[in-house]
Amino acid sequence: MRAALKVRGSPAVEAPPEKVLSKKQHLCFVAPHLWPVLSAAPGLEVVGGAEVQMCVLARVFAANGYRVSVISMDYGQPDRAVVDGITVHKAFAPQAGVPGLRFLHPRLTSVWRKLGEVDADIYYCRSASIWLWLATEFAGRRGRRTIYAGASDKDFTADVGGQLRYARDRWLYRRGLAAVDCIVAQNEQQLRTLRETHGRGASLIPSCYAPPAAKQVAEKNLVLWVGAINQTKRPELLLELAARLPQRRFVMIGGPRSAEARDYFERVRAQAATLPNVEFKGFLPLAEAEKWFDRARVVVNTSRYEGMPNTFMQAWARGVPTVATVDVGAPVHRVASTVEELARAIEDNFSDPSPGARCKEYFERTHSTAAALDCYARLFDELA
Repeated sequence: MRAALKVRGSPAVEAPPEKVLSKKQHLCFVAPHLWPVLSAAPGLEVVGGAEVQMCVLARVFAANGYRVSVISMDYGQPDRAVVDGITVHKAFAPQAGVPGLRFLHPRLTSVWRKLGEVDADIYYCRSASIWLWLATEFAGRRGRRTIYAGASDKDFTADVGGQLRYARDRWLYRRGLAAVDCIVAQNEQQLRTLRETHGRGASLIPSCYAPPAAKQVAEKNLVLWVGAINQTKRPELLLELAARLPQRRFVMIGGPRSAEARDYFERVRAQAATLPNVEFKGFLPLAEAEKWFDRARVVVNTSRYEGMPNTFMQAWARGVPTVATVDVGAPVHRVASTVEELARAIEDNFSDPSPGARCKEYFERTHSTAAALDCYARLFDELA
């Protein structure tokens, strides 16, 4: 795989895939919600797509000789806990501090302190947040480098797609985006939006996934939907599909990402309970959710927008086709704009199993951890 790398104003350069970085830097992921996903600690219902992707990358980097640290919130874990060779520094607890004041203390103060304690060569942020601004402020004063990786096609729009609630947070995020040394985009759409909205270029590095060992199952006969239960993901469309296709078995996995989404989650769960061909699982830890991909005939996504969903890579690695209302630019992916088109695409995948081999080949060529490691190694080299 060849990738054009662009850092700040430097020209794009192409490096051969066999080039491997000899010097291994110290990398730090500034990711407050990473601990629950990385540790798989029971009782912590946090599984975000950006966090899953950072866990994959952190493990790949650590396994290939990089020193890897994480700054995460305090979920009750010991400070500097080590998971798979990754050192996790804990900052503030989720509800610590006085409302209205905790933005400054303990949130900003504790993360700033941890940035200094880690003292990494490169700080890595993913998904729009104030932490990108804080990381760039710190790195600029200490002579360190920073990377921002887009997690959604809305990350580079002017209003960040409504992902950040407060105008203050959107302003700080934009400051960080302007100051960061290097930006990584997942797809061509993100490259175009970044250039048109912010006047910046980026390195195109597709997301990656490390599939578990293949498992034999008696039958792959499920229509699978996995995601956060919120209005952006539109799970109600899947329930409409289930009502139209009573002969198919549907499995829905996901929980609410916030307290505000709880009422919506309960309405979706209640509606799912009225459909005999829908199995509503709610939140499942990542390892438990993985098992359902082995039994899927097709994976469906009904989101308003995405970047590159981890669920697509989980499917393609197993030879499972994907159907969605979003276009991620993959030749093995089928896009449908209406419920009727989604239903036809689902039925087509039950009648024709041939896309499976193409999905696997595309995954290995584009989204394997080896391909991502090669691209990131050259990017780190250029940043150094």
